[in-house]
Amino acid sequence: MPIPIRLTVNGKAVDAQVEPNTLLVQFLREQLRLTGTHVGCDTAQCGACTIHLDGRAIKSCNILAVQADGASVTTIEGLAGHEVGDGLHPMQEAFRECHGLQCGFCTPGMVMAATALVNARPDADATTIRQQLEGNLCRCTGYHNIVKAVQQGQAAMHAGTAASAE
Repeated sequence: MPIPIRLTVNGKAVDAQVEPNTLLVQFLREQLRLTGTHVGCDTAQCGACTIHLDGRAIKSCNILAVQADGASVTTIEGLAGHEVGDGLHPMQEAFRECHGLQCGFCTPGMVMAATALVNARPDADATTIRQQLEGNLCRCTGYHNIVKAVQQGQAAMHAGTAASAE
C-alpha cells in the first residue's frame, strides 16, 4: 500500500506516493526522472548514488524514500542551485577542468561527496580528501585527478564564500 511523502528535491516541493520498500535512489530515478544519481552496486559500497540529504552526503541506495519524508534532497542535477545552462557548481567545474573523471559513471556521486566534504572540512588536505572519499569508488582513474579536482573545487568554493561575504 503506497505511503504519502513530502520532501524538497533540488529546491522544489515534491508530494508523492511510494511503496514502503522503495529506495530513495529508485524514487529519484524512476519517479522523479533524476537519473544523474546512478545505481552502481545496490549495497552502499560504491558511492555512485551519493546525494545530499539535509546537507549531508548519503548513499541513496541505503535509505528508503519514506525515511526522507520531510527532508531536503539535493541531487547532482540541483547542485548548481539554478536552471540548467546557467553554469556549473564550482566542484562540477573543477572536475571538468581537472579531468577528474574518465567514463563518468562515478562522477555524480564523487562530486556530491566532495562537495559535502569541503563544506564539512573546508581545510581538508590531499590525504584527508583521499580518506574521506574512500566510500566512493572509481574503476577508471588512479584518483590523482579526482583529488586535484576536489582541491580546485575547494579553492573555488572558498573564493565564492569570501566573495559573497564581502
